[in-house]
Amino acid sequence: MNRIELMQGDITKLNVDAIVNAANKTLLGGGGVDSAIHRAAGHELLEECKTLNGCQTGAAKISKGYNLPSGFVIHTVGPVWQNGTNEEEIKLRNCYINSLELARENNCKTIAFPNISTGIYGFPKHYAAETAISAVKDFLKNDTDINKVYFVCFDNENYSLYKQLLNIT
Repeated sequence: MNRIELMQGDITKLNVDAIVNAANKTLLGGGGVDSAIHRAAGHELLEECKTLNGCQTGAAKISKGYNLPSGFVIHTVGPVWQNGTNEEEIKLRNCYINSLELARENNCKTIAFPNISTGIYGFPKHYAAETAISAVKDFLKNDTDINKVYFVCFDNENYSLYKQLLNIT
């Protein structure tokens, strides 16, 4: 069974155990996918996020999904691209690994990731896709708990990159 699947669309519509939010350090909402997740989940998500005391870059925290079809939201803070001079690849890789660890700890069998750090944070999309795919594949080599990891691309550019890197025809 292929445990990685690529999709194009709106991550807030997925009926999976957990969706990952590309959050900022406050966890109190922002732009892009963060805004969409907070809007779809409802005000209870913001109220719970206020109790989580923020999150550091590369780390992850979990909350309930509230009005989302997913049971949980895993919030992770991607790095802001600084021309590769501030360990951005390691920090981005940690976003995926730490999110997967939290999913496993909370008995999530299915998890969906957006394209972390590729929007306003400016991480080059191709480099981010390579890092994401590598991190997930490495994690799944030693994991038997997670059944399916979805990469959910909202835009055509990311979808095409992932399709190419995952060798999907």
